[in-house]
Amino acid sequence: MQVKKAVFISSYDNYKNCPPKNTPEFAFIGRSNVGKSSLINLLTNNNKLAKISSTPGKTQTINFFNINDEWNMVDLPGYGWARVSKTEKSKWDIMNMEYMLYREQLQLVFVLIDSRLDPQPIDIEFIQWVGEQEIPFSLVFTKADKQTRNKTGTTIAKFTNELYKTWDELPPIFVTSAEKGIGKEDILEYISEVNYSFKANKNI
Repeated sequence: MQVKKAVFISSYDNYKNCPPKNTPEFAFIGRSNVGKSSLINLLTNNNKLAKISSTPGKTQTINFFNINDEWNMVDLPGYGWARVSKTEKSKWDIMNMEYMLYREQLQLVFVLIDSRLDPQPIDIEFIQWVGEQEIPFSLVFTKADKQTRNKTGTTIAKFTNELYKTWDELPPIFVTSAEKGIGKEDILEYISEVNYSFKANKNI
């Protein structure tokens, strides 16, 4: 798939106010400062589409981007530490959960994991919740350019071994680098495959 057009639609603070239900959606989420905005900009060929900041918690709403007039990319607020009040952070968590639980056209959630870190409890807990709710998802290990390929492989092995303690089968896994473009084509091709199935089921 080639992204020829990427347009910001709007930001929302409630899943009920999001765009109509005839367009498939692919959401991106991860711990604060995991590199989500950089990955979105890589996938859309637009370095200014999603706002990048070194301060965790930059994304505070459900942000919609339309891709090629065919599907919507959804940027969700990060989970984990951010310089906001507990009340505000709780609002984000509820907003995210309601979107993922009740948004019927949501096809897949890409859960971003920092490839440089050992398994973090908050990531494991979030993935367990997504699985328990039967929400389709994939794992995306970010920032692979920041270390050797062997180190990235070791981190992923630790993470998957942790998941296998409670999982029989894991979802698709992608390794990415926003700086070097690693993983871009793999993710876009996967989205294209899911979209094909969506259209077939809807007879579009």
